[in-house]
Amino acid sequence: MFVTMMKSKIHRATITESDLNYVGSITIDENIMKAVNILENEKVQIVNNHNGARFETYVIKGEAGSGQICVNGAAARLVQPGDTIIIIAYAMMEALEAKEFKPQVAIMNAENQIDQLLGTEPAYTVL
Repeated sequence: MFVTMMKSKIHRATITESDLNYVGSITIDENIMKAVNILENEKVQIVNNHNGARFETYVIKGEAGSGQICVNGAAARLVQPGDTIIIIAYAMMEALEAKEFKPQVAIMNAENQIDQLLGTEPAYTVL
């Protein structure tokens, strides 16, 4: 049996910009992506702590070290710069594997720098 588990999480990131006229996606600083093993074009769920909105999109690689978290396209209507969000990626795995799996979690500060990294020894690396 397969179960869907949280693979990666960016907790309390701050929206730096939203661009309604860009092709839909979320742009994430490349360094943050690498820290939590999120790939470019990977599907993610976004949870907005300010208004409760939840939506799914895919990831675009942002400039490394920029702290950029930008929601693009129609989903830009669901966030405002300054909102705090959670970005979650999931993976399907066998139930036995899931019992041992440790997700990569980055806890962010207000400047979108990683304050704490949990699960720093991944069971596998996707990047």
